[in-house]
Amino acid sequence: MKLLWDSALGLLIVTGGLLGMTLPFGKLATAAGVPAMVWAFVISLGAGGVLLAALLLLGQRIRPTARKLRYFFVTAAASYAFPNLLMFSAIPHLGAGYTGIMFTLSPVITLVFSILLGVRRPNLLGVIGIAVGFVGAVMVALTRGEAGQPADYFWVAIGLLIPVSLAAGNIYRTVDWPEDTGPIELAVGSHLASATLLLLGILTLFGWQAFAPLGGVPLVVAGQVASASAMFAFFFRLQAVGGPVYLSQIGYVAAAVGLFAGTIFLGESYQLLTWLGAAIITAGVFITTKAQSLPSMKMQSQAA
Repeated sequence: MKLLWDSALGLLIVTGGLLGMTLPFGKLATAAGVPAMVWAFVISLGAGGVLLAALLLLGQRIRPTARKLRYFFVTAAASYAFPNLLMFSAIPHLGAGYTGIMFTLSPVITLVFSILLGVRRPNLLGVIGIAVGFVGAVMVALTRGEAGQPADYFWVAIGLLIPVSLAAGNIYRTVDWPEDTGPIELAVGSHLASATLLLLGILTLFGWQAFAPLGGVPLVVAGQVASASAMFAFFFRLQAVGGPVYLSQIGYVAAAVGLFAGTIFLGESYQLLTWLGAAIITAGVFITTKAQSLPSMKMQSQAA
């Protein structure tokens, strides 16, 4: 476990795989009538509650400060509540596999945000990677979901907002990471903050009756809580070990899991153009990753 805890590649594979399981779980839940906002709440409350219990068993506790609370709630909104709400709203219209492809755009958009915010300036390879990823995204968007069941462009746009929100969260968590704070404490605080925001939204829009459909899918709830708890324990560790752009590549692993799970277990079918677009996005991800290993123009100018 210590070897995995210190390995960026190992953490990437485990975290991305667990994230990918959220897609088929979410499709099963929404198909059973569970509202998207309620399922997002289940993930945040379940993960936050399990990790809080683990933290307490280890003899640790959360020590809230004004900065930590800000970090918890901004991270909750940008990284969990909003993208999960978008994801589970889009899955019934786009399919679990197609929605998962949207995660693959997160590394490219994270790099774009890094450039715009001056974290690093683009080199030629980075620009090429962004362009390739964009071409793949356009190809995927044109297929509009499952084969023979084209979704409205509105839901395609909703799907495309998922990686934008995730990329914003990736940058924010790195920039504002509280000093002397461990990854489990940040995971607990952020998820409980997300659960609080979502609960307020559920009660305002639907009332307590929105939770009734959960009784029909107890095993799906248990599976989702278990995978989400494990994922977010590794998620924040990957953030610390790999950084925001490397972390964002969990979308590549998650998309692969979502596509194959949707195709094999949920009976989804996608056009050849969808698979080709996903492959091109993946190529763009590899190019932008390679670009990260090269000295940035900003670093070069500072050295000069």
